[in-house]
Amino acid sequence: MSIHDNVFARIESLLEEEDDWVSAMSTVVCELHHSFEHFHWTGFYRTVKPNVLKIGPYQGGHGCLVIPFDKGICGAAARTGKTQDVPDVHARSEHIACSSTTLSEIVVPIKNSNGQVVAVLDLDSDLPAAFSDSDISFAEHLSIYLGTKYF
Repeated sequence: MSIHDNVFARIESLLEEEDDWVSAMSTVVCELHHSFEHFHWTGFYRTVKPNVLKIGPYQGGHGCLVIPFDKGICGAAARTGKTQDVPDVHARSEHIACSSTTLSEIVVPIKNSNGQVVAVLDLDSDLPAAFSDSDISFAEHLSIYLGTKYF
């Protein structure tokens, strides 16, 4: 069993009886942050009103508090509803430097049953091109699971 499979199984087990979205987000970021050495910032941004994300539970240094859908990589994921894989954040002009040490990131939208983006899962690394195809597939699988379970 891969590390991704093990972590997903732990998250499923931890959330089995949990119906509170905030508690779920907190549990997920803790599990992710401590399971993968290359995740230096791990967190959620929640859609709080049309076209606006606000920081949710996270681990790592301070994050940006508010991100409009038309700004940054998180905004791009929320706006397009598509995963953003950014091996070099400095190559993307719209990147918002919430942390000066971030070199790569992936951001995955979490959608409700109507296909609306209710949150994004933001995974940052201080290593360049840190995220593998397996990391991306895992994050997408996790996001679908969370969207289905909580929305």
